[in-house]
Amino acid sequence: MHVGNGVLKWAVAGALAVLLGIAAGIYSLRPQGVTISSGTLLKTPRTIADFTLRSSSGAPFTRADLTGHWTVVFAGFTFCPDVCPTTLTELKAVKARLGAAAGQVRFLFLSVDPERDTPDKIGQYLKFFDPAFEGATGDTAVLDTLGANLGFVYAKVPGATPESYTIDHSTALILIDPEARVVGYLTPPFRPDAMASDLQAIVAAAP
Repeated sequence: MHVGNGVLKWAVAGALAVLLGIAAGIYSLRPQGVTISSGTLLKTPRTIADFTLRSSSGAPFTRADLTGHWTVVFAGFTFCPDVCPTTLTELKAVKARLGAAAGQVRFLFLSVDPERDTPDKIGQYLKFFDPAFEGATGDTAVLDTLGANLGFVYAKVPGATPESYTIDHSTALILIDPEARVVGYLTPPFRPDAMASDLQAIVAAAP
């Protein structure tokens, strides 16, 4: 994503502040004997408040849609020139390596650009990577609240014209458990083999 250094530093600092704010609760899930190399797991899962987004199918997407399976969430936008397509390509590779755990893990692309990313556009975009990837977006106020809850930040960066803006956003992936709770973060650089192995271990250790 090509953006101004000042805004990028702000976004990175914001993301680090969020993660540092929960640093006291980060550790490997020792009771289940799980350690991961792709990021961090929370000592205490964080409950997600109710919300309503619009899915790429046009239907409402709520907290209930996160229950019953593990979810890897990536916040981005379809006009992103590099980070987003690269990350989605890596997630496709992760999914292909999950083996028996694949049916228990879903991938959600959350657009933080509701002005341009309609549900239909998000759906068409995700087909380039994996038609099974889910997509959703919502009003800015809802995204702001959800971002504070999940632990991601984003900021609109003006372009040469009102339509040519870009968006700085967190690059960490958010891991949500079958009870719709944030349980950890997967952080760059992303290595599909390691990420798949970590997800397999997490799924296998779940009660």
